[in-house]
Amino acid sequence: METNIYFWVGFNAFVVALLALDLFVFHRKTHVVKIKEALLWSAFWVLLSLAFNVGIYYWKGSGPALEFLTAYLIEKSLSVDNLFVFILIFNFFQVPAAFQHKILFWGVLGALFFRGVFILAGVALLAKFHFIIYILGAFLIFTGAKMAFSSGDEEIDPDSNPILKFVSRYMPVTKRHYGDKFFVKIDKTLFATPLFLVLVMVETTDVVFAADSIPAILAISKDPFIVYTSNVFALLGLRALYFALAGIMQLFHYLHYGLSLILVFIGIKLVLSDIYHMNMVVALTVVAFILTVSVILSLVFPKKDKPTMPFPDEEG
Repeated sequence: METNIYFWVGFNAFVVALLALDLFVFHRKTHVVKIKEALLWSAFWVLLSLAFNVGIYYWKGSGPALEFLTAYLIEKSLSVDNLFVFILIFNFFQVPAAFQHKILFWGVLGALFFRGVFILAGVALLAKFHFIIYILGAFLIFTGAKMAFSSGDEEIDPDSNPILKFVSRYMPVTKRHYGDKFFVKIDKTLFATPLFLVLVMVETTDVVFAADSIPAILAISKDPFIVYTSNVFALLGLRALYFALAGIMQLFHYLHYGLSLILVFIGIKLVLSDIYHMNMVVALTVVAFILTVSVILSLVFPKKDKPTMPFPDEEG
């Protein structure tokens, strides 16, 4: 069923209104987001996503609704792994906890734009060149295997980020933070603050994350509206999820392997799609089962090393 242009406009206007309320009303004043507040916001975004899923069910039917739910679950799960990288970035640049929400807000805003471009390009390419489906499938299998054999504890090295090096080369950067400002004027010269460099790092790493998540979602649905909206809802709840889980994410050390297995599974599903069409209920069940087992194993067999990541309400 083709989605009317008015639904695209209406949905994006709705998202912009939510983001405006978030930044200019609920988080107008810079403050440390406590775990209780983060959990309440996380519950709000999840319930809003499920309510939208119900709307998809009554509008487009059970098939698209299952596609949305599966895509949302996969994107939400992959975003948890991405949060580890955000923690490393914030730690490296010593970003005060009170300023992290603002960076994540603008980071999500940029991610929404890049994801939209990636999704539209991906759907268009798949529609025109069917063989790309095998390339995407192989890429997901490779990425999943690579993720499984990586430690997940890689250090952040800003010097290896070409965009960050470009910004530092052509724009003066201060060595200390100036509140929550991205830019500051000193002696009539405009300087970027370390907070702006953090934002650049977050944006560029999200583009890398999109290279994993977008092919995985396109393996679930070819409907650009389903792919886009499931991505948007997962991203909207990303900031609240970060503050809710930042202090306990290292408890889920087996989730890393579960996510790699999901990517391999989705990749195989994509490669075999012309031979065998997997029922969406089966795909959703497999993804949910892998995530559940990963979390249970993490809790039953905890990591022996003590967590070193700071809690989100710690200063510095």
